[in-house]
Amino acid sequence: MSAHEGTRTYDAVIVGGGHNGLVAAAYLARAGKSVLVLERLDHTGGAAVSTRPFAGVDARLSRYSYLVSLLPKKIVRDLGLGFRVRGRTISSYTPVERDGRPTGLLVGGGERRTREAFARLTGGDQEYRAWQRFYGMTGQVAQRVFPTLTEPLPTREELRHRVGDDEAWRALFEEPIGVTIERDFADDLVRGVVLTDGLIGTFADAHDASLRQNRCFLYHIIGGGTGAWDVPVGGMGALTDALAAAARAAGAVIATGHEAVRIETDGRMAEVTHRSADSEGIAAARHVLVNASPQELAALTGDAPPAPAEGAQLKVNMLLKRLPRLRDSSVDPREAFAGTFHIAEGYQQLAAAHAQAASGELPAAPPSEIYCHSLTDPTILGRGLVERGYQTLTLFGLHTPARLFAKDNDGARDELLKSTLAQLDAHLAESIADCLALDAEGRPCIEAKTPLDLERDLRLPGGNIFHRDLAWPHAQEGTGRWGVETAHANVLLCGAGAVRGGGVSGVPGHNAAMAALEQD
Repeated sequence: MSAHEGTRTYDAVIVGGGHNGLVAAAYLARAGKSVLVLERLDHTGGAAVSTRPFAGVDARLSRYSYLVSLLPKKIVRDLGLGFRVRGRTISSYTPVERDGRPTGLLVGGGERRTREAFARLTGGDQEYRAWQRFYGMTGQVAQRVFPTLTEPLPTREELRHRVGDDEAWRALFEEPIGVTIERDFADDLVRGVVLTDGLIGTFADAHDASLRQNRCFLYHIIGGGTGAWDVPVGGMGALTDALAAAARAAGAVIATGHEAVRIETDGRMAEVTHRSADSEGIAAARHVLVNASPQELAALTGDAPPAPAEGAQLKVNMLLKRLPRLRDSSVDPREAFAGTFHIAEGYQQLAAAHAQAASGELPAAPPSEIYCHSLTDPTILGRGLVERGYQTLTLFGLHTPARLFAKDNDGARDELLKSTLAQLDAHLAESIADCLALDAEGRPCIEAKTPLDLERDLRLPGGNIFHRDLAWPHAQEGTGRWGVETAHANVLLCGAGAVRGGGVSGVPGHNAAMAALEQD
């Protein structure tokens, strides 16, 4: 394929300026390649952005993606990123009412405090010992699996050998995670806290035969070789701003407001047709890396689309005048909300919510989890807000598949938000509504996003935050050497839908860049 007259030629064109596209751009540009990034929006970052969603309020929130676990330090180091994360001293707090009194489970703050919290909730040490054994096992798996994410895909047997623990392999890779949870833990609340890592943006039961929940669980416990989920200092936009700066510094050209509309390739050279508000152009390249969903890739190349994807989460952003007081007066709200605050996420509650949603109804008691970014990193708030004690809350709801919003997205959103906040209020000594800040026009500072909202805003297929079901981090039929390959030799997928994609990791961007460099 020869370039048309007037066409600009690059070594690589990257379609989409989300964090993975920016990672790929920076790696390729630093390797001396000429790189063009085409981003349809007027800004880079994709879902990993910071915005001020409330009129006249100086609060810069991580509007979509909000915590960091899967981003390898190798990528931060390689690209010289001025980006930091902070750990959370509290892992989680889960309120519950037992024997007519409010109590809960606080995990973190040191081994002694965690042990005592388990004993108060369960009446003994058995659940805590089971917790230590289970997460000791997942920690070993994390140490062995995480480093493979930025290497060529291992085979299943190679990865199994790397894990080196048949019991762990069976528990995580072969049988539904519910089997292990029910065998190892007796307390319903503890079981639920463990299971939630398998349900983030994933509509599945603990015993789903597809093992979707296992794959989601795996990616949520291997990050950094520890499974820790850290707070991005400055908000998620600080990461993508640093990535864009690194790509530009290395020579990449980033064209915002330019939407790719077609990719034509003969396997050796490709042409990408793109449009802006006032023009259309063509960029030719040896490589095209697509930082978009598999559905979008198929639309660009004219290939048959993959199976439809479906998201299953509610994302709510709030700004508070103050943190609410808890009914469980033994816990400081500043600790309870600093980690992951689990709501209606007992094991049976999760099963009931899944069954209700699977039958076509919004869960009556929607499960969700909350955390307060500003307790760990107040830099996202203006000085005046910090001095007045304002705090952010980020809520992520589970078991809300996109199909439930198809008939009336606005009505279903309002109903779900109301019932979700009611579940939170059940554990508060004051209503969350009374704690909400007001924007410049007197409106409460709260916004909610359904899967259909995410599809509209970010083109996430069906609102799926992973672009499709997560894949095992090993080779399967047709996955290619790096897990980014497509039906076209010089077109690579560097978005969340790649093998080992999902989450804010940069892994697909790194791997697509490595695959492109190997082809040269």
